Amino acid sequence: MRLFQNSRYYPSLRPKIRELTKGYSSFAGQMRAFLDFREQAPHTLLPVDQRAEWAFFTNGDDIDVQRVWAREHGINSRASPEEILKAQIEEHRADVFYNLDATGWGGDFIKGLPGCVKKVIAWHAAPFQNAPLAEYDLVVCNFPSILARLEQQGCRTAYFFPAYDPELAPFAAGRDRVIDVLFVGGYSRHHFKRAAILEAVARLAGEFNVVYHLDRSRLCRFAESPLGQLLPLARHRRPQAIRKIAREPVFGRDYYEVLSAAKIVLNGAIDMAGADRGNMRCFEALGSGALLLSDQGNYPEGMTDGETIATYGSSEQAVEQIRTYLSAPGERTRIAQAGHEMISTRYSKEVQWKRFEALVASI
Repeated sequence: MRLFQNSRYYPSLRPKIRELTKGYSSFAGQMRAFLDFREQAPHTLLPVDQRAEWAFFTNGDDIDVQRVWAREHGINSRASPEEILKAQIEEHRADVFYNLDATGWGGDFIKGLPGCVKKVIAWHAAPFQNAPLAEYDLVVCNFPSILARLEQQGCRTAYFFPAYDPELAPFAAGRDRVIDVLFVGGYSRHHFKRAAILEAVARLAGEFNVVYHLDRSRLCRFAESPLGQLLPLARHRRPQAIRKIAREPVFGRDYYEVLSAAKIVLNGAIDMAGADRGNMRCFEALGSGALLLSDQGNYPEGMTDGETIATYGSSEQAVEQIRTYLSAPGERTRIAQAGHEMISTRYSKEVQWKRFEALVASI
């Protein structure tokens, strides 16, 4: 196999990536800096982490870094992102193209992949309709209801999952956990249910150390701007209780540092997730050695309420669970440690890669 993994990252992370890569002039150096930062590491396949010669990784939508590769290979600086990505795939002689950014590349691009590519796989874990998924040989994620919906649309699908990042091990070993409740994630129009939970828990800030690192959507930022305050956009603004404790978003190893200081990590699905649970935050929180407190639903195998995670069914119950587990450190630690043991073995990088190999063989 010659693997090509294409990804993307949050736009708000770009300044941090520029800071990390400014000391590297080569494409290889800049990608090494990105991979070492561990952003979205649960989705990075094992051969990429191991820097295998036959495994290529890039963020195809990061045009600045992509143009570094283009210059190194004598490609016109005005080449489009599509032209550069195709050139990379062809130069690598990839026969398997694994795309984590299915919404970012159109059907014509997928249909026009170089002839060396024999198998095309997409990760797609959102119920959006604006992705050319029918052009892929296989669409994967760990949300059964989304897979079932995609099958109804004619896609071939299979269950696949994020993995535990072993780089979290030293962070999980930390015992100086000064943050009582931590939430790290997005805040947008897709998060109204989550927002109600966040507001209820934020009201505990006078009693406990509650920390939120929020990545606001563009609409939320505009709604909270001086001009936006004059417009009827109240439903897109964060409640005052949340704004009082909100901090800037964190990513990668900076996120790992914050996780290592947390007793409880709060999680909540987006409004469109249905009953399925198991977003990447679950894997990261469990891997950090904190107690994962998340909303009730259908979780991946091993994520069990009262054994490896804790769940809530309402805002009131979330607050109640926080009080309960903060007053019972022994029980909180027991569940957190069991969660870390489960995620680091059942969902290891090796297990994930073995599953990916089986998926490739099935096509």
